[in-house]
Amino acid sequence: MKVNVPPPPQTLFRQFETGEISRAQLQATFALHQREMIAEIEEMQRNPVAAYIEELLIKREAAKIRRQHGEGLPREIFTALAEVPDFPPAILLWNADHRDVPFHCFFRFRREPVFRLISIRNHGISVTVEVEYGSPDRKLATRETFTLHRGVGNRFTVTRRKMGSA
Repeated sequence: MKVNVPPPPQTLFRQFETGEISRAQLQATFALHQREMIAEIEEMQRNPVAAYIEELLIKREAAKIRRQHGEGLPREIFTALAEVPDFPPAILLWNADHRDVPFHCFFRFRREPVFRLISIRNHGISVTVEVEYGSPDRKLATRETFTLHRGVGNRFTVTRRKMGSA
């Protein structure tokens, strides 16, 4: 996984609105995001077979999660995880609450940055989620377990973060 990943857009907008960063810094960081997206598109065009296989894998996984938990709960979880400081997959999850973004777009299995949802355990008002991210090699990937609770506005917030499996 890339080490110097810029903050996700919602964080950048919040920093700009509070005056932590200038308009020029905001635009420069968004230019970095744009270059990353263009490089990813170019990579997919260079190797369309690998891109197609990756798409099939993530669509199958997204369908499995949708059957088990619906689409609303995972999107709420992803939105809360996108707000966690120093969580590299936030760059993939920042727009999870936008229903016009296809559900499968949040997963990555072979292409960095990798993001896998290992398990969701729903306890009513709280949820425990295990995710894996980083390297496509599962031995090198980072695994974290998060506990989320519903708070103000009935939104999830992360209350506990633990490295490794539960």
